[in-house]
Amino acid sequence: MTSPALPLTIAPAPFELAVIGSGLVFAQSLGELADALRAGGPGATAVVQAPPGTGKTTLVPPLVANLALAAVGSQTAAGPPRILVTQPRRVAARSAARRLAALDGSRLGDRVGYTVRGERQAGPGTLIEFVTPGILLNRLLADPGLETASAVILDEVHERGLDTDLLLGLLTEVRQLRGDLALVAMSATLDAPRFAALIGAGDAGGRGPAPVVDCPAALYPLEVDWAPAAVPRLDERGVTRAFLDHVADTAASAHAEAAASGRDVDALVFVPGAREVSHVAGRLRGRTRAEVLELHGQIGPAEQDRAVSGRQAGGSPRIIVSTSLAESSLTVPGVRLVIDSGLSREPRRDANRGMSGLVNVSCSRASADQRAGRAARQGPGRVVRCYDQKTFGAAPAHQTPEIAVADLTGAALVLACWGSPRGRGLSLPDAPPRAAMDDAVEVLRELGAVAPDGRATALGKTLARVPADPRLARALLDGAAAVGYRSAAEAVALVAGDQRAPGADLPRLLAALRTGKDPVSRRWTDDVRRMETIARQEAPGAVPPAVAAAMSAAEAVGFVVALAFPDRVARRVPGDGPERYLLSSGTRAGLPAGSSLSGHEWLAVAEVSRAQGRDAAGTGAVIRSAAPLTEDTAEAAARHLLGDTVEARFSQGRVTARKERRLGAIVLSSTPVRPSAAEGRAAVARALEKEGLGTLGWAPAADALRRRMALVRRELGDPWPDVSEPALLARLDEWLAPELEALAGGAGASGIDLADPLRRLLPWPDAARLGELVPERLEVPSGSWVKIDYPAVGDESGRPVVAVKLQECFGWDQTPRLVGGRVPVLFHLLSPARRPLAVTDDLASFWSGPYAQVRAEMRGRYPRHPWPEDPWTAPATARTKRKS
Repeated sequence: MTSPALPLTIAPAPFELAVIGSGLVFAQSLGELADALRAGGPGATAVVQAPPGTGKTTLVPPLVANLALAAVGSQTAAGPPRILVTQPRRVAARSAARRLAALDGSRLGDRVGYTVRGERQAGPGTLIEFVTPGILLNRLLADPGLETASAVILDEVHERGLDTDLLLGLLTEVRQLRGDLALVAMSATLDAPRFAALIGAGDAGGRGPAPVVDCPAALYPLEVDWAPAAVPRLDERGVTRAFLDHVADTAASAHAEAAASGRDVDALVFVPGAREVSHVAGRLRGRTRAEVLELHGQIGPAEQDRAVSGRQAGGSPRIIVSTSLAESSLTVPGVRLVIDSGLSREPRRDANRGMSGLVNVSCSRASADQRAGRAARQGPGRVVRCYDQKTFGAAPAHQTPEIAVADLTGAALVLACWGSPRGRGLSLPDAPPRAAMDDAVEVLRELGAVAPDGRATALGKTLARVPADPRLARALLDGAAAVGYRSAAEAVALVAGDQRAPGADLPRLLAALRTGKDPVSRRWTDDVRRMETIARQEAPGAVPPAVAAAMSAAEAVGFVVALAFPDRVARRVPGDGPERYLLSSGTRAGLPAGSSLSGHEWLAVAEVSRAQGRDAAGTGAVIRSAAPLTEDTAEAAARHLLGDTVEARFSQGRVTARKERRLGAIVLSSTPVRPSAAEGRAAVARALEKEGLGTLGWAPAADALRRRMALVRRELGDPWPDVSEPALLARLDEWLAPELEALAGGAGASGIDLADPLRRLLPWPDAARLGELVPERLEVPSGSWVKIDYPAVGDESGRPVVAVKLQECFGWDQTPRLVGGRVPVLFHLLSPARRPLAVTDDLASFWSGPYAQVRAEMRGRYPRHPWPEDPWTAPATARTKRKS
């Protein structure tokens, strides 16, 4: 008796590369790439360097699929091999899959498919699957061996997206354990040797750098024009409206010029963000007969697909206004004209304020070149840059890697789940910045997502499965017990999505998504369903308490947001207008002008970013999305930030204290109390450290004593004390302890003279010599005792000064010296009106020389005062001639 044979599946037919590659420049490089991959055997690696528009995204995946099919033979019991291709954006993944399926003559989702968040067109028979990097990261965490894939192709690695950088490191490690996994990195502009060494490091056999396959540029002649605006591109609010009007007008004019010359072309206009796209597109619709389309991440998939598809036969010319989405990962057919604003949006992290977000910056020169190249892919083209050549030359050469500037909390969780906390041991293109990674790991510790050794806890692995920031993922689980599964899932999906809340109002966006029938609403509904399922699995039996029933839908959103970001719970600043808020982190932020949230006492802020001007209510930070809270729900969500403290302050010469109840930096209540002695001492010490000893007031006698002591210290050193400000503050307990106790007990600073405390620092028995070394006054020949003005503390070259009437020094031929003869006194010899006549530290030389000129000038002006010809023998006097 024989066992039944296992069912065998006939291997799929290979892709017809000659058909697919017809007219594509990269077809010339297919043979070289195929030879390189065959030579590498199972688990081969390669780096493909080819400009946009050459066809690498269309041709490389089917080539790799054909090689994989040939390697497994004509039949396989494990099913067809699968090639995973990453695209940095969802619209690019869908567009690439749709184009390749059309060229293959197959239905989308059969041989060629895609998976992006909320959408999937792929099945068990799919050979080539386009995915976003985030989707592939999640698959790797669920299946570290990636057993379902034969090869991975990472496209657009030059963009240096955070998820793509992580994939490079993780896949290099996977290949060390699984030698049959092929890996190809593709880019338009790439440091090829560096990345070849990086992905080649995963070869189990240590074969060295991956081979590099280049492809020549496919550009036709390109005309470059410059059309700088007479207005600034950016101001404190972001991209100026006047500049956007200039971009729109330039686009309309250039497109009209092309039409007038008989060139029926499509145009592509690059601006940094969705708001700018809408503004420019709206202005263009009133100035051109062309069809104006928008392309950015916040529009629906159908609208995106329409923009990136070619013009229908007989259709009107088109102007596509796009973000950098169309820069390198998409080819928009028919474009022969590009209008470039020269701006892009890049992530930035503000560690001091605990904020991160997208900011408008000048795009790199590499990005500008790629944008321009879009006009010359299918024939001669033209680019009009709405800035000057000087600005182009000053731009950075390449885009800043996202890992260097972004919030790393999500990345840190991926690395912890992978077993490489902080990325240790991984071959990443760039190491994550230490400070940013420290902050991210601290957040994960607070969430309970990582253990002391940095590896992911069971909760951390659960949070990693939620398609949202780890803080939102934790809020999903905790919020389910407070507001219910559905409400918690809705709030988290709302914040995790990429839809912009109108006027920063999240509840308003929620209402729109609940009732909407558009693809964006359907995608959000799918996200809600997926997150609700996760919440029910991970937090079973969670029943909202009775208090949840009293929450409105808006407050439920706010509560979940506050659970995720307790440091962003915000309270309106009294008297500062309805738009200004203080966050529990200590940051001040403003609502956008006209926001429907304006005037709410409490807000839960989901996103805050740097900004200036009216949009930020003058605070320097603007709230991008938020929901209202009550004080009770704010305290419940951020209860670990609640605390009672006694805040003692030393100001206006006295210590006062108030007992404050705080939610982080937000003061909930404040009442006056009597400070303890310890609190009073700490308050005085803080004030002195911040404002200096001048807070207590240097009386003239104390200041004079300190100057005398400083001069002795300067000339003689130890054991004479250092009386500089830092030194005195460091030794407060040695010389000022009784006075500090008095201040802490409520005494006023006006009753404290620092002269006596300073004397406590004088060394014994040397203190007895202070008057001899640096006397307070100096006796002059007239018999007067004149005050000596000593140099300021810290003046390393200053001299003691005696300001005295010239007549009181007649006959004085030796200049006095202080500090044991080390420092000569500097004389300011004055007129009878006490105005300086001469400055000298050599009296003998003065009497012998300059005095004669002084006498000639002054005796007529002051005839009642003596001006003898011989100052050596004349009696010194402080009086006039008659009184003398």
